[in-house]
Amino acid sequence: MKTQVLLALTAAAALTATSSLAQTAWPERTINVIIGASPGGDTDFNARTMARYFEEITGTGMVITNMPGGGATIATSAVRDAEADGYTMLFGHTGHLIVTEVSGLADYGIDDFEICCIPAIDQGAVFVASKDSGLLTAADVAAREPGSVTFGTEFGGYSHLQGLVFQQATGAEMTIVDTGSASEKIAALLGGRIDVAGIAYGAVQDYHAGGQMVVLGQPNPERNALLGDIPTFTEQGVDFVMNNPYIIAFPKGTDPEIVAKMGEVMQQITEIPEYAADLEAGFKQPVAFLPQDEAMTRLNEIRDAYMPSREALQAAR
Repeated sequence: MKTQVLLALTAAAALTATSSLAQTAWPERTINVIIGASPGGDTDFNARTMARYFEEITGTGMVITNMPGGGATIATSAVRDAEADGYTMLFGHTGHLIVTEVSGLADYGIDDFEICCIPAIDQGAVFVASKDSGLLTAADVAAREPGSVTFGTEFGGYSHLQGLVFQQATGAEMTIVDTGSASEKIAALLGGRIDVAGIAYGAVQDYHAGGQMVVLGQPNPERNALLGDIPTFTEQGVDFVMNNPYIIAFPKGTDPEIVAKMGEVMQQITEIPEYAADLEAGFKQPVAFLPQDEAMTRLNEIRDAYMPSREALQAAR
């Protein structure tokens, strides 16, 4: 009889705990969304667009905190070390949580966070060249004298890895220099200080239309139709495909119910037609979403694919 009573009490306690978890009140106050990028770029745009629709759905606001620098390690460290209460969140991408680990900029990675979902995938990235460089295609870059083409990047970041993989795929030998953020790359291209950079098309489309920049190609497996007639590198006979998923993550130990609820809200956002229109208008980006399990599978695949470049990334630092 005592055993039955004990079992009943244990079951009741478990049910109470489960009910309490299911009724977790979140969000109850403003959420601090930290990003490792400057205002105005694609990551900042995606985070702010997400935040606007998050408030529409939940009635709770988000404040975007820009923490650029250090290959995004300043931002990721801030989130990793924050209180795991659901009110500090990282909005980043694979360059911030995978490439930094591969390059040695960080001694932590995706396993040190609670990964919520992949809220979007950057399919608007392109390789652009300055008009004065005379470069029009990937083959043009490969045909130049070794070291004569200057590729601008942020050492240890995603675009640095893009440059390394592009070289491997084309046989080109570029001089890779640290120019900093996307806005700094644009300034360097316009000023003739670099020849080529990997960057979001939405950030340079006006310069492309005005003839100040030339788009060499898009590193998507198939054409992103929102980019118009820009060919893929695969179409040019170059095996160069790199999509960059964005990542929503919380500090390790955050309540799984909060992480799951954020994923549900994000999925609702992706189903709003106005959100899709905003992504298209901003950075020629189609809507994409992967829930937690699928996100972790994709991110681990990407990590495994990037690890062979570890030595090259670290040597350039």
